[in-house]
Amino acid sequence: MENTKITYKDAGVDIDAGNTFVQMIKPLVKATSRPEVLADIGGFGGLFSLNMGKYKHPVLVSGTDGVGTKLKLAFLADKHDTIGIDLVAMCVNDIIVQGAEPLFFLDYLATAKLDPAKGASIVKGISEGCVQAGCALIGGETAEMPGFYSGDEYDLAGFAVGVVEREKIIDGSSITVGNHLIGLSSSGLHSNGYSLARKVILERMGLGIHQEIPGLGRTVAEELLTPTRIYVRSVMNLLRDFNISGLAHITGGGLVENVPRVLPHGCKAVIRKGSWEIPEIFKVIQDGGNIEESEMFRAFNCGIGMVLIVPEREAEDVMIRLSGLNETAYHIGEVVKCDPGKECVELV
Repeated sequence: MENTKITYKDAGVDIDAGNTFVQMIKPLVKATSRPEVLADIGGFGGLFSLNMGKYKHPVLVSGTDGVGTKLKLAFLADKHDTIGIDLVAMCVNDIIVQGAEPLFFLDYLATAKLDPAKGASIVKGISEGCVQAGCALIGGETAEMPGFYSGDEYDLAGFAVGVVEREKIIDGSSITVGNHLIGLSSSGLHSNGYSLARKVILERMGLGIHQEIPGLGRTVAEELLTPTRIYVRSVMNLLRDFNISGLAHITGGGLVENVPRVLPHGCKAVIRKGSWEIPEIFKVIQDGGNIEESEMFRAFNCGIGMVLIVPEREAEDVMIRLSGLNETAYHIGEVVKCDPGKECVELV
């Protein structure tokens, strides 16, 4: 047995690099702070003091998610400063559909070997996402795991906590026949369907990460690494003045599987496929992979990232407000009566 002394660094874990990384990200974390945050990063837990004077019956709403195989494209492009926006978006967009204001966020970054500069670039995106969502980044974990991840690859997970008054929880129970569906445009694929998108664009079409996608005028990296839209500020603005009956974040499963999650029994959403502009990237993927339309609507958001279900009498005013908020919105359908056992969404 060899008697040479070894260190943790020899085993692949560099504690000094971790300390350097923490110092590099402190300004990024501080940029997301809210008055309720009681401590800087570095403690064993993040401290957040909920202002009980603002609420009668506060309910905490939590969500967690990652960004899936979109990370593979970040690795190929060696671009890491926006993937954190996706991470925040996937979590906060999930909790606002229940009417909750995002309060704070935590992240988990795991890698084979920590590169402080790359890690700081990732956290830059997370910080930007938190700023867009109005929530504080109050902590996280960086795990260096040699032998577990390959090369320079890493994985990300995020955790968001928000708050809503009990009587203002949006659970879809107030949705009725005659309600209108309003769709908010996505910025592209967001963070879903990337296993299929990569198979079509990189494998079947044979495009490289920095090659231009035919007809789009953008490279694969530019198009597919476009950050996920964060809808928090627009939705919270609407909730102050309008009766929003239901909200659906259009993620994995697309419109056909996410809208039914908020529909009460006896209600069906009729969605008009031609009522919004489907971005060209989806047409490229469909043609490049010879993919059935039904499969496209199950795998991708197809241009709609969030659906609002509102009373008919308020639909036009909601559309006007959304325009003022610089949201591209479409009236995409209505809620109709549904017989028991029938599909809850119909694309026409």
